[in-house]
Amino acid sequence: MPSFDVVSEVDLQELNNAVDQANRELSTRYDFRGVTASYERLSAEVKLTAAADIQLDQMLDILREKLIKRSIDPMVMDVGAVQASGKLLHQTVLMRQGIEPLLAKKMVKLIKDKKLKVQAAIQGEQVRVTGKKRDDLQAVMAELKAAEYDIPLQFQNFRD
Repeated sequence: MPSFDVVSEVDLQELNNAVDQANRELSTRYDFRGVTASYERLSAEVKLTAAADIQLDQMLDILREKLIKRSIDPMVMDVGAVQASGKLLHQTVLMRQGIEPLLAKKMVKLIKDKKLKVQAAIQGEQVRVTGKKRDDLQAVMAELKAAEYDIPLQFQNFRD
């Protein structure tokens, strides 16, 4: 029976590459010369360090640009509050992964409301959709893409 999984994941290697590129750009920019500013990746979050609020905003824009170039949707970014530590300011950007249970329930309800001949089940941080026809599964994919959730969705493990 054909099936696929709906997930929301971030490729951590691509995230690492984006952070490295952003650090490289900081070293070449004139407005960041002689200033303590850096990006640091800690598992699924990125820590920004700078001397001023304006620099943190610029660094956030640079990171967003680098994520887009590395095919990571910037909607996964959960920007934290600015924290002062001595002369430096720190800001943490968390990369959200997985589908939250409340959102997964909304997806399952949307799929059931369309009255297609498919079943949707929540499996941890993903939603598995199974059905008899490939066309029904593709219709579900189109409906989920059109629904505009606040996280990027990927469709994996499409099996016939």
